[in-house]
Amino acid sequence: MDFRAIVLGVAFAAMWSSAFTSARMIVLDAPPLTALTLRFLISGLIGIAIARMLGQTWHLTRGQWRATIIFGICQNALYLGLNFVAMQQIEAGLASIIASSLPLMVALAGWMFLGDRTRPLALAGLGAGMFGVLLIMGSRLSGGVDLTGLVLCILAAMALTVATLSVRGLAAKGNLLMVVGLQMLVGAAFLAPVALVTETFTVNWSTRLVAAFAYTTLVPGLVATLVWFVLVERIGAVRAATFHFLNPFLGVSVAAILLGEHLGWIDVLGVAIITAGIFAVQISKTNRIPPAPYVRT
Repeated sequence: MDFRAIVLGVAFAAMWSSAFTSARMIVLDAPPLTALTLRFLISGLIGIAIARMLGQTWHLTRGQWRATIIFGICQNALYLGLNFVAMQQIEAGLASIIASSLPLMVALAGWMFLGDRTRPLALAGLGAGMFGVLLIMGSRLSGGVDLTGLVLCILAAMALTVATLSVRGLAAKGNLLMVVGLQMLVGAAFLAPVALVTETFTVNWSTRLVAAFAYTTLVPGLVATLVWFVLVERIGAVRAATFHFLNPFLGVSVAAILLGEHLGWIDVLGVAIITAGIFAVQISKTNRIPPAPYVRT
């Protein structure tokens, strides 16, 4: 792995992890589903426009449309929708830790339900990672974390796990950015009626809200996606996936710095265990499913 690949991988992990903090800033001042719908609409239109300029087409194959719809609903509408609602009650750091367990949940589900062959190192990593998550959850529950928000984050991660397993093996070679843009529009179309029915458009306008919305729309939504694609093309999906082990640490660190969220010693220990577990799972992979390349908050 060369120096450029390392820079790209760290940049991707930092952008992905920071999205939880910017999302928390948004939902404290604006209705979550309405804000998310607007973000998907803007990101999707920008992504499609760039894809068209690059010569990509929206005439997708049947498999690409299937992947686009599944991810648009499961990732954008369910995963991000549930996370945005949950982060009205729970901290960004905890949400990022739960979301960061996605590689563990995908590997575990593949092993339990799809018969994926799993090496002993991966099994050890799964056990360690899940223990780290439970350790942090137990600490937060005893400290009075909102149970509804916690459950919503877990359901969100489960929805994305199902989506990842459902579309494995489907590719969009040469058309990736178009697929990303279209799936964002699918998410916007799915969430818009729910937001209209369940939310009141009451916004506490502030510089922080505008900056957080712009950042979330452009950086994690589009730039991180492009960085991920470049990284996968350069070193392959399995090796690129090792950078996910940075996400728990970066997620809680950014939230602590920008939002002043408290970090106890149990949180630090749990994050270290989860990080080690994810790393063990990823480096043990050979020709297994890659993590979802479109996972963003």
